[in-house]
Amino acid sequence: MTKPAISIVMPVYNVEHYVTEAIESVLAQTFGNFELIIVDDGGSDSSVDICASYADPRIRIIAQPNRGLAGARNSGISAARGEYIALLDADDSWDPEKLALHKIHLDNNPQVGVSYSGSRFMDSQGSLLRQAQRPKLENISAQDILTRNPVGNGSAPVIRKTALDSIAFDHPDEPGRACFFDESFRQSEDIELWIRMALTGGFRFEGIVGLLTNYRIVSGGLSANIAAQYDSWNRVMIKTMAYAPEFIARYGDEARSYQLRYLARRAVQMGDGAFALILLKEAFAISAKPLVREPVKSAFTFLAAAAARYLPTPFVNRLADGWTGGRALR
Repeated sequence: MTKPAISIVMPVYNVEHYVTEAIESVLAQTFGNFELIIVDDGGSDSSVDICASYADPRIRIIAQPNRGLAGARNSGISAARGEYIALLDADDSWDPEKLALHKIHLDNNPQVGVSYSGSRFMDSQGSLLRQAQRPKLENISAQDILTRNPVGNGSAPVIRKTALDSIAFDHPDEPGRACFFDESFRQSEDIELWIRMALTGGFRFEGIVGLLTNYRIVSGGLSANIAAQYDSWNRVMIKTMAYAPEFIARYGDEARSYQLRYLARRAVQMGDGAFALILLKEAFAISAKPLVREPVKSAFTFLAAAAARYLPTPFVNRLADGWTGGRALR
């Protein structure tokens, strides 16, 4: 069997409503020399049956006990045969040109370890939203990764396998099982890895032009989920501080302010304007840099948070879009 150039790693856990769209977007790629490694992470719905219905020889399914997203990705990466690793969450999808364009980028730039693209946002029904992520593409520093996370989401990057190998470590309880993502994180596992790669991996991050990923936003949820996300992000800061104390001392407050503003926008989407205002006040008390650098965006954030108490959620979300004109960043 010909060795694939790109290994696509797609964890699957109770995503029966979305996984067909994800797989179809892979099979529609204009670049065909890939393998799709589907990692069954122990779900209970029909997701794996749907995956198994595809007869394409480029698809293989790996089953494991539930280890979470990080653990499923680690299993897929360890099983990969390709030079490049593309990550795809099973509720997201890709533009048909995505793999072809990232392969050209990585082939022509051997010092780039992580190639990423911008992303469109879509709702739970697959309808495209006004928001999109159009990140900084070049001259990416570790500070950029920490404070703005230009990679954006777990379905955006295509990663050089040697870059992942350079930061791998043994699972603390299972010697000999390689980890790339830290499985102790059930949230923030992406940003933890990006920061660690930027600081210790020796490869560059660089983006390519285009909105090549469709990232699904599921509305609703509880404010407690935001608190849990912030707690997980704080754990990333603590871990990074252990090996890069000067870096966190220099940029940690700025990163925290951007993160709190991002979480305030999440609270607005959930209709909790009061919580959003608390987060914003804390954000700008820690660091005024987001306010100074992006006054219009910050002002619309405040306005949307204040309006969330009195106006219908759809109107507030349209107002919230106003701070970026449909451009969503941290």
